[in-house]
Amino acid sequence: MDNKTRRIVIWMPVFLAVAIIAGVFLGAKLQSRLQLSARTTQANGANKVSLIMSLIEGNYVDTVDSKKIVEAAIPEILKQLDPHTVYIPAKDMQEVSEEMSGNFSGIGVQFSIQNDTIMVIDVISGGPSQKLGIRAGDRIVKVNDSIMAGVKVTNEKVLKKLRGDKGSKVNVSIARKGFPELIPYEIKRGEIPLTSVDVSYMIDSKTGYIKVGRFAEKTYEEFMSGVDQLEKSGADQIIIDLRGNPGGYLGAVIKMVSEFLDKGELVVYTEGRTQPKRSFNTEKKGSYFGKKVVVLVDEYSASASEIFAGAIQDNDRGTIIGRRTFGKGLVQEQIPFYDGSAIRLTVARYYTPAGRCIQKSYKKGLEDYYGDLNRRYAHGEFEQKDSIQYSDTLKYYTRMKRVVYGGGGIMPDLFVAADTTGFSPYYLKITQKGLVYQYAFDYSDKYRNELGKMKTGKEFETYLLQHKILSSFTDFATKKGIATDTKGLAISGKIIEAQLMAYISRNIIGEVGFYSVISKLDPTLKEALKAFDKKEMLVQSN
Repeated sequence: MDNKTRRIVIWMPVFLAVAIIAGVFLGAKLQSRLQLSARTTQANGANKVSLIMSLIEGNYVDTVDSKKIVEAAIPEILKQLDPHTVYIPAKDMQEVSEEMSGNFSGIGVQFSIQNDTIMVIDVISGGPSQKLGIRAGDRIVKVNDSIMAGVKVTNEKVLKKLRGDKGSKVNVSIARKGFPELIPYEIKRGEIPLTSVDVSYMIDSKTGYIKVGRFAEKTYEEFMSGVDQLEKSGADQIIIDLRGNPGGYLGAVIKMVSEFLDKGELVVYTEGRTQPKRSFNTEKKGSYFGKKVVVLVDEYSASASEIFAGAIQDNDRGTIIGRRTFGKGLVQEQIPFYDGSAIRLTVARYYTPAGRCIQKSYKKGLEDYYGDLNRRYAHGEFEQKDSIQYSDTLKYYTRMKRVVYGGGGIMPDLFVAADTTGFSPYYLKITQKGLVYQYAFDYSDKYRNELGKMKTGKEFETYLLQHKILSSFTDFATKKGIATDTKGLAISGKIIEAQLMAYISRNIIGEVGFYSVISKLDPTLKEALKAFDKKEMLVQSN
């Protein structure tokens, strides 16, 4: 062993001892700093979440993206509250704002993706595309330099390409029947309305029907326009369809339902732990106070829809028909953050004029809350009213002392079971493959010129029945791999035939065509029409 090696062997234990002592010392100092940091943070009144983030940022072994951690943590924190307190990331705010404001910037077409091809279903009246001559039935093949046909395109990708800032331009190449070459268009994007009134039309000489899909910023104006048109057409009784309506702006529903109430009547009130009771009353006698009213609801009618139905019911102003509503009665306040994100925080509950809380229980957690509709179905609530049992503690009284019940949602005055007749394995197969919709589009596209001469749903029904539309469809389904099932057609044939006629009608003349045809399959609507003739079913109208 040489002198150099001997020195290393002699001093190695010393080096190790020093390293261990240094490690212990540094670890102790680090632990001391962490403890001091924690004590200091707690002493300053910070909560554990702030403390944890401070410790991670100051002491974690690796570099971390603090913003990413916070973005992931916020939704998990909010899950501990109620089902409707939510966090809206900055990237989603534009879409959320567009939905509620009732407009966005785009080219003004409704489209459907069929066989990896973007089909123009309808062109919005007055929009940029209509002004340039783009038509229903056109195929969008290219957007700017991107091929959009045959590449497994998605709705999300199409919307991202077609929407943009108002005034910006997009180049679109269209394939049109009868034209050998693609037709190029340079489209200047414009403001496109997102309508919330799906349709309004006269069912018969005295009955108007209006369907409201949601309550947005411009819903009141759309609604008033629709009802005014019904009045001009001779309607003295109105069916307001809120089935499937998830809710929306409180201001919109208050203005709308006020048009059917007398001056000073209570519409709804709110109250919360830190929010004092706030009542919303009508300011004047409503424009339609003297009209007979029926409101249609179902298990998917929620929030603002329930406020509307509750106000009509508790003020004895009209008849509610359908099934018990969803039971969402929490008031959210949107609070923006510096980065463009926001939180919708529940601050109060909604109560009907009789004092019923609309909100159903959510004490057992989110999974249980959103599984409520499945339990209702399993319990038989969609089929029989008697399956719903109320405690006397949930009993309330309307203005005319009729008994109504709380406990979550609005129970209709007249129950109508969900219609499950006409369903068969054959119907299920063609529905799963979307064959009715595909056939209706192909048929509309093929005979567009001939069909374009028709103006009403009744004309479409007469024409399509004469042309044996159901038989033609079954041949189409067979080619798509679904063999004709005589037994299945005996059960489901009428439904399939009505859907075919409704979709074809919609493709040519819009929602009025669809609803006027499909309504013949609607038992709830049929009961509404009968209710107008039953004086005991209708409450006082003035």
